Amino acid sequence: MDLAQKHCVPCEGGMPPLPPESVADYMKFAPGWAASSDAKEISREFKFKDFAGAMAFVNKVADIANAEGHHPDIYIFYDTVRLTSSTHAIGGLSENDFILAAKINALTAA
Repeated sequence: MDLAQKHCVPCEGGMPPLPPESVADYMKFAPGWAASSDAKEISREFKFKDFAGAMAFVNKVADIANAEGHHPDIYIFYDTVRLTSSTHAIGGLSENDFILAAKINALTAA
């Protein structure tokens, strides 16, 4: 399954979040990301040479997030960026979170 080739589907709620066993299956497609203990969000930290590198990365993440209509929480600590993703409308994780993670991972592989 190449999640980086898929697109996020708008979520207005009304569907259940992925159960923990499905989260575990999806984690195979999100190397470097970690699921929270309650399987309601995923997160990853990225380290850069300096603040300018971190900000350039954040701007690329913002472009992807806007194109997909699915936005992670972004925390910037000088040369480190921490991203956290969950589908707020359902109070947990959906396939969208893993699509976004795969697209972000592709940024760092380029």
